[in-house]
Amino acid sequence: MLRLSKRLWHWLTRPSVLIGQGMLLLIGGIGGIIFWGGFHTAMGATNTLEFCISCHEMRDTVYQEYKASAHYKNASGVRAVCSDCHVPHAWGPKVVRKIKASGELYHKLRGTINTPEKFEAKRAELAAHVWETMKSTDSRECRNCHSFEAMDFEKQGRRSRREMEVVALEGHAPDGSSTCIDCHKGIAHNLPKTEE
Repeated sequence: MLRLSKRLWHWLTRPSVLIGQGMLLLIGGIGGIIFWGGFHTAMGATNTLEFCISCHEMRDTVYQEYKASAHYKNASGVRAVCSDCHVPHAWGPKVVRKIKASGELYHKLRGTINTPEKFEAKRAELAAHVWETMKSTDSRECRNCHSFEAMDFEKQGRRSRREMEVVALEGHAPDGSSTCIDCHKGIAHNLPKTEE
C-alpha cells in the first residue's frame, strides 16, 4: 500500500503528466460543452412549428386541420404547437421520442405519405399509433398544459362538466375511460374515416 501511494505521489508530482492531463481535461471539457450546446440547440430547433411543417406531408394535411382547432386559435391566446402534444417535455423521454422520429425520416425518403391520398390511406394507422402512445403515458403531454386543479368546471358545458368532475374525483369517467385521449381523439386533427 505504501509503495502504491509513493508511485501515485510521484506520478502526480511530475509536471509533464499534470500539464498533459490538464490540457486533455480542458480540451475534453470544452468539447463536451460545445457538443452539449449543439445537441441542445438541435433538440430545440426540431421542436418548432416551422420545423414540423417544413415537410409538405405535414404542412398540407394535419397542419391545415390544426389551424382550425382550439389549440391553434382560442379566446385565451395560448397556442400549443406540434411538439407540445407529440414530444415529451422531460429530457429522457424527449430523447427517446427524437430517436424514434428517425423512423419518420425513413418514411419521408420512401414517400410513404407524400400525397394527400397516401396520407389519408395511412391516417387510421398513424392516428392509432399516436393514441396508443398517449394512452401508454396517461396522456402526459395533455397534462403538461391541462390540469384538473386549474379547470373551472362552472364554465364548462353540462356534459363536459359531468364527465370531467368525475374523472378529477375518481380517476376515470363514468364510461370507464381514464385518460384524456380516451375521450378527446380528433381534438386537433381530423379523425380517420373509420373513427367517425
